[in-house]
Amino acid sequence: MRGPHNILRLIRTGATLERTGAMPVILNALDAPKTIKFAARFIVWPFQFLGRKGDKSLLPAPRALTAMGPAYIKFGQILSTRPDVVGPELAEQLRVLQDRLPPFSTSVAKQSFKLETGLDADDVFSHFSEPVAAASIAQVHRGQLRESGHSVAIKVLRPEIERAFQRDIDTFYFAARLVEFVSPKSRRLKPIDVITHFDGVVQGELDLRLESASASEFSANIRNDKGFSVPSINWSLSSRRVMTLDWADGLPMGDTDALTAAGHNLTELGDRVLHMFLSHALRDGFFHADMHQGNLKVSSNGDIVAFDFGIMGHIDEYTRRVYAEILFGFIKRDYKRVAEVHFEAGYVPQDQNVDEFARALRAVGEPIFGMDASNISMGRLLSYLFQVTERFGMETRTELILLQRTMVVVEGVARSLNPQINIWEVARPIVEGYIKSNLGPAAVLNDLKTTFKVLARFGPRLPSLVEQALIKQSNPQPQALQRKWSANFKSFALGSIFACLIIFILFFYMRVYFS
Repeated sequence: MRGPHNILRLIRTGATLERTGAMPVILNALDAPKTIKFAARFIVWPFQFLGRKGDKSLLPAPRALTAMGPAYIKFGQILSTRPDVVGPELAEQLRVLQDRLPPFSTSVAKQSFKLETGLDADDVFSHFSEPVAAASIAQVHRGQLRESGHSVAIKVLRPEIERAFQRDIDTFYFAARLVEFVSPKSRRLKPIDVITHFDGVVQGELDLRLESASASEFSANIRNDKGFSVPSINWSLSSRRVMTLDWADGLPMGDTDALTAAGHNLTELGDRVLHMFLSHALRDGFFHADMHQGNLKVSSNGDIVAFDFGIMGHIDEYTRRVYAEILFGFIKRDYKRVAEVHFEAGYVPQDQNVDEFARALRAVGEPIFGMDASNISMGRLLSYLFQVTERFGMETRTELILLQRTMVVVEGVARSLNPQINIWEVARPIVEGYIKSNLGPAAVLNDLKTTFKVLARFGPRLPSLVEQALIKQSNPQPQALQRKWSANFKSFALGSIFACLIIFILFFYMRVYFS
C-alpha cells in the first residue's frame, strides 16, 4: 500500500499549496514562467479539496508547509535564509517556521521529562516555563534548577514526531524512485542516496542523546574561537527525548533592528558567522549544519551563541582538502587547477577532457566574479556548477550535500546582516590558511608522522611474521596451516606495500606543493 498511499500524499502536497493560496506565492517568488504557473495550477486545481486547510492565522506559504508536516517545515526553514532566491517578502514570511510554531502543552512536556529521566519536573525545577520556542522537531522551555538556581533550557521532542517524520521520509523515497523511473538521466544525481542521507541526518536529530554528544564535541572544538560560544549540556537531566543545557541570553540573529538598536555591528557579525562556519568545516571537519537565524543569538558582549545541535556535519580530512582546493581555485580563478582537483578526487570520470572541463568551469566562475559584491553568491555558483558538471558525468557527492546546503544557509544568514557582503573576500583568508597548513611542507611531515605511528603499532609483529613465513616455506603444513601461512605472508606483503606507499605520498605532496 505504500505506492498508492504516497501518490495520494504527493497529490495532497500540491492540493495543499493551492488550497492555502501558497502555490501562486511560491511560483511568483521563484519567477516561474507563465506556462509553468498555468500547468501547475491547472493540474492540482481539481484536487484542491484534498488539501489541508492549515492554520488560517499564518500567511499562505508557512500555512501550507506547517500543514504538510515536519519535513516540509525543514525545507521552508532553509528557504527562509535565502531572500536572494525566493525574494525578501517570502523569506520574511517563512521565518515564522524557525521557532514560532504552535506548541504542545507544558503538562505533556513535564510528563515526557519524567518518563525519560525518572525525575519529577516539579522536584527538579523551581520554575518550568511555558514554551519559549516551538520548532518542527521539538520545543524549548526555560527552567530554573531548584538546587542551584541556575537557568537552563529544557528541550523536549514533540509527541509522535518520530512517526510523523517517517511518514514524510517514506513519501520522499517514493518521489525519488518515481523521478529515477520517469527520468533515467536523473540517476547520476543519486536521488535515493540523497534521501537516504537526509533520512540519516533526521534520525540523528530525533535522538537528543546524539544531539547532546554533538554539542559537547562542538563545544570542545570551538573553545578557543573568540566571539563564538555554545551552551553547556547537563548530562544528568538529558535523555533520548529530553535535553537540558545552559540558558543562552541574547538577541535573535534574525532581528536586525534589535541588533542595531543594541549597538552591534551587523557587518562584522555577518563576516564572523561565515568565518566561523568555514573554520569549523575546514579546520575541524565538524560543523553546525543548521545555522539559520532561529538557531543563533547575539549575547550582550557581542558573542554569537549557537544552539540546536540536531544536525551536525562531518567531513573527513581528505574531502576537506579537496573542498578547500576547489574553493581556493575559484577564489584565485585558477580553473585548470579546479578541474584537475575534480579529476584527482575521482569526482569526474577519467574519460572526460580536463581542458574542456576547465573551460566549462571558467564559464561558471567568470560571470560571477564580474558581478558587484551584493550579487556574488555561493548559492549561484553551486547552481551553475551543477549545470556544468552534468555534461561531464559528475555524480552527486552525498558526503558533500550537507556541507553545500549549509554553505548556502550560512551565506543567507550573512547576507541578511550585510547585503553588501563579499563572500569570496571573507572566505579567502580562511581557505588560504587551511591550504597553507594542510598542503605545505609542514602538512607533509604531519602526514608522514601519522603514517609512521600506524606502522609503529605493527612494527613489533613484522619480525615474527617474516620468521613464520620462512618456517612455513621450509616445512610444508596441512592445508589449514597453509592458509594461515598465506594470511601471514599477505600481512607481511601488505606491510611492505604500505611502506612503499609512504614514499609515494611524500613525492606526491612535494609535487603538489612545488607545482
